[in-house]
Amino acid sequence: MIAEYPTSHWVQNVQSEPAVQVRVAEQTFSANARVLQAEADSTLRAVIQDLSRKKYGWGDGLVVELKPLTQ
Repeated sequence: MIAEYPTSHWVQNVQSEPAVQVRVAEQTFSANARVLQAEADSTLRAVIQDLSRKKYGWGDGLVVELKPLTQ
């Protein structure tokens, strides 16, 4: 997912506490969230930004990875 502003409260929250609950439609699951780093995660960031541009016409911003926890 992409955040428009790195100062958004939800971004600051996941930076201080990466354990999150995610809800998609009627399903909820636990995940870890992390902000992707420009250099270390450049390939993944580019893929996500490209997919976002194709679907939404916008892909700039801070990319946040949500990695579901295995159950």
